[in-house]
Amino acid sequence: MYIALGIVLVLLIGIMLFLRLYPAFGGKASPAKRARYVQSPQWQGKKFAYTEPTSSFEPSSGNMVSLLRDYLRGNPRVRPDRILPVVKLGRDALEDRDRDRVVWLGHSALLLQLGGKRLLLDPMLGPSPTPVPPFGGKRYNRQMPFDLEDLSEVDAVILSHDHYDHLDYGTIRKLKDRVGRFIVPLGVGSHLERWGVAPERISEHDWWEELDWNGLRLACTPARHFSGRGLANRDSTLWCSWVIASPERKVFFSGDSGYGPHFKQIGDKYGPFDLALMECGQYDPRWSDIHMLPEQTVQAQADVRGGVLLPIHWGAFTLSLHDWNDPVRRATAEAERRNVPVATPKIGEPVDIGDPAYPKEAWWA
Repeated sequence: MYIALGIVLVLLIGIMLFLRLYPAFGGKASPAKRARYVQSPQWQGKKFAYTEPTSSFEPSSGNMVSLLRDYLRGNPRVRPDRILPVVKLGRDALEDRDRDRVVWLGHSALLLQLGGKRLLLDPMLGPSPTPVPPFGGKRYNRQMPFDLEDLSEVDAVILSHDHYDHLDYGTIRKLKDRVGRFIVPLGVGSHLERWGVAPERISEHDWWEELDWNGLRLACTPARHFSGRGLANRDSTLWCSWVIASPERKVFFSGDSGYGPHFKQIGDKYGPFDLALMECGQYDPRWSDIHMLPEQTVQAQADVRGGVLLPIHWGAFTLSLHDWNDPVRRATAEAERRNVPVATPKIGEPVDIGDPAYPKEAWWA
């Protein structure tokens, strides 16, 4: 018995040390930063919260039974049965900053060129959305539109929140010395600092806070979601969406969000937009508070007055039980019913903002 207890104790100590020392879990805010967070209107008690009651998953007996049943039953279509098409981007295309354009890199990762600036939005370019990449779901395609080594200086990285499928330790480590500035919601900067990003290159922002930067105007706007990279830091950092505007163009980036009144508030304050990058995947009715159903994505597009809709948060990882291409299939069907323009680029295919000849091919079919 003593030997068994000793083994258990060693295992527990090992797990605690792993959680504390392994850098991919991120950093912890200093007391001075936590004092700032307490002043945020989004801070409620001991954590950040959306303005309305929001649950990532209601653990009722019925929900748990149905979820277990669905996972045991499985779905052979949660991953594509073929390699997805990828448009390769050469150095010339990557260095062209004269056009306002966006390149979808799969899931919610995007390369945005706006007003002569090169921005990366939620650049999760790693192989797996987990803290330990050998474990967990793998990216559908190993091939990316470009190698990170081919990407020269990046003006800014803009992050929506700290979940592993949006903030990737390996990607940040490769990028950090080529990025001029990291623009993030409250608390996320602590992860970056632990990974070697100098604090003076990080700016943290609360909802409705605006920033004028290098000819662009940004606004950190609400989202209905949650945060955390470990067992003990749930909702200790803020999550958000972003308004990104040049004098000529305006883009909305939803981050992750369930449907809520914040979309209309954003549209009333900052709309209309030329382009809206809107999440539409990894949903389930059991956690619709934090991930919109595709039909809700189209309604949210209308609420923000989003112009052309570009569906994101799909096409790279399986984080739910729906068919891998259901998000874009349902979103485009609803958009057609409501006469909403939708761009459906392949991974790596540029979309020129304001050009009516945006990609419309149903390549996922």
